[in-house]
Amino acid sequence: MTHTGKIRGVDISACSTGAGGGSTASAMEGLATIGAKTFIRVGTTSAIQSHIRPGDLIISSGAVRYDGTSENYVNLNYPAVADYEVVAALVEACERLGYTYHVGITATAASFFCGQNRDGFGGYRQSWFETRYEDLKAANVINYEMEAATVLTLSSLFKIKAGAIFTVIGNRETNEFAYDGIEKSIEASTEAAIILAEWNRLKMEKNKKNWYPSLVK
Repeated sequence: MTHTGKIRGVDISACSTGAGGGSTASAMEGLATIGAKTFIRVGTTSAIQSHIRPGDLIISSGAVRYDGTSENYVNLNYPAVADYEVVAALVEACERLGYTYHVGITATAASFFCGQNRDGFGGYRQSWFETRYEDLKAANVINYEMEAATVLTLSSLFKIKAGAIFTVIGNRETNEFAYDGIEKSIEASTEAAIILAEWNRLKMEKNKKNWYPSLVK
C-alpha cells in the first residue's frame, strides 16, 4: 500500500513494505525505478541499551546486516550506512519537534523471534541467541528491528539517499514496554523530508554537490 502527495509543497510517498528485508527490497526496487531519490525507514523498535526509554526515537547511523536479504546484493563485508544528510535532517527534525532521540548503530534481524533473542514456538532456542544479543550490546548497538540494513545497503548500491528512524516501544534490558508514540517517528521523518528538500534547494542555488552546516547561513 503506497500513498503519494505533497506536504508543504514537498513530494512525499508513504509505502508499507511489510516485515523483513525481502519485501522491503522489492518495494525499494520498484520505487527507485519510478524515480524515488530518498528513502527513510520509519517504524517501531526495541532498545537493547538500558538508558533508552519507550517513547524515545532512534536514528540509525548504520546497521548490522543480519537482515538475510542484503547479502544477496553484495558481500557482507560491505557496510550498511545511512546517508549523512538524512541523519542530519532527522536530528534537525527531532530538535525542532522537541523529541528525545538517540543516534547509533541498529541491528537488523531477519526474524522477529529467534533472530532477536526471543524464544521461538514452544520455547525453541539455540545457545547463540544469547551470545549474539550480549555481543551486540557490548558493541554499543542500540536497537533491534527488521528492515534498516536492507534499506541502507541497497541505497548505497543504487546511489540514492537513505536513513531510518524508529519509535522505541520496548527496552529489552529494563523489560519496559509501551506501544505509544508511533506518530513521533512519522512526524520526524516527514519534517526531515521537508528539511532535505530545503537543503537540496540551497545546494542548487549555491552550486554545491554536498550539504554542510554553514551552507544554511
